[in-house]
Amino acid sequence: MAENKLTPLQQVEADRKAAAAAKVNKVQRIFSDEEKATRKERVSKAKDALSRSVGLKGEHVTQGRAALKKYLQQMNEPNQPDDQRFEMLIEAPFKAPPKKRDNNRGF
Repeated sequence: MAENKLTPLQQVEADRKAAAAAKVNKVQRIFSDEEKATRKERVSKAKDALSRSVGLKGEHVTQGRAALKKYLQQMNEPNQPDDQRFEMLIEAPFKAPPKKRDNNRGF
């Protein structure tokens, strides 16, 4: 067996210390006024789409709302969708996916 293997308790303690050190050394990200305006506009559009899609039914609605909620939760992460992808996110709860055609004609 490996001699330097940590016990579960030691591993938890090491993870806690590493997380605390990472929190102390974290560099705060600064947003420009243009980025702030874009973020604020996107948040208002996403919240508006969520509020308008409350009464809608369908599987695409739940998936679209979940995607919007996930977007709002991950606003501070560096990888944000571009404008075209964001518009698709906003329209997702309202646009039903095309139905799959069944090619069985019964001949």
